Amino acid sequence: MKTTLEKADDHLLITLDGRLDTVQSDGFQTKIEEVLAQNHQKIVIDCSGLSYISSSGLRILLTIQKRMIKSKGQLILCSLQPAIREVFDMSGFSTIFTIKDDCG
Repeated sequence: MKTTLEKADDHLLITLDGRLDTVQSDGFQTKIEEVLAQNHQKIVIDCSGLSYISSSGLRILLTIQKRMIKSKGQLILCSLQPAIREVFDMSGFSTIFTIKDDCG
């Protein structure tokens, strides 16, 4: 999975491309720990290129959400593919996260 970080005016944009599965989760977790250490108040994750997410990937996103809430920050997930959105809906995660149709 390819992860791109881009600083915008009021947030950090993280773009995911590929599969966030058990194999990729350790590397992504390490990168996210570095990001969270920078104390960004708003993180937007562009999921338009995310083709698959496993329970490991969901766990990492949940960890980010909990840390952002604790620091009074905001996490937004955007542009989820229909199959990814279905996973979020079925797991109940769509009620835990702020999800937007587009990242604009």
